[in-house]
Amino acid sequence: MEADIVGYTGPAARPRALAVRLPDGRVALTQSLKAPLAAQVAVHLAASGPPRGTRTRAGDPYTTAAPGLVVEVLAGTTRHAVVTVPRLRST
Repeated sequence: MEADIVGYTGPAARPRALAVRLPDGRVALTQSLKAPLAAQVAVHLAASGPPRGTRTRAGDPYTTAAPGLVVEVLAGTTRHAVVTVPRLRST
């Protein structure tokens, strides 16, 4: 499925994980990003403007990002779903 990136953890130049808005409206943190994907996302984050900290409903902290980047995600259907990002979505 597709999900909008709403934020990230770690430094913008090398994000460790992404905060994504899932189709059901929940914001969830993804599993750790692999280096090539983190580098691709970092280009977008550099243009996101001033960072602002916030938290998911579960209390996980992340830094907000400008809208406009979509990723493909694999997400489980349990309450605490594991979310993995295999790639950026082509626009």
